[in-house]
Amino acid sequence: MTDLGMTAAGEPFPSLDGRRFKAVENSSDGQVSGETQFVFSQEGRLVHAHYSGGTIDLGFLVGVASGGTVEFRYVHVDRAGLIASGHSIDTIDVLADGRLRLRERWKWDSKIGSGTSILEEIR
Repeated sequence: MTDLGMTAAGEPFPSLDGRRFKAVENSSDGQVSGETQFVFSQEGRLVHAHYSGGTIDLGFLVGVASGGTVEFRYVHVDRAGLIASGHSIDTIDVLADGRLRLRERWKWDSKIGSGTSILEEIR
């Protein structure tokens, strides 16, 4: 059994596997927007996703989940053909309607900048 932690209600965190998200908030240094969609897969503690939309042509996240957070490395290619990469720590929240929210603190590795983003599950 993997230890992904417990929600505030004392329930185990649900898996991200097969869930779709979109960005609902992002710092000005970020490139994702409300048009950017993420599709997640999870096997135990290993989490990965692909994303695209808005100014992003193709992006990938690879990470490890533990204790209600996921540590990610990300890389994407934007519409201008530029490759960007960075890392983030995402905190998982369960919304009142059962959907998940990811609150990200991120930092670019490939350029200067950092910030926060919020991704929410879409159904």
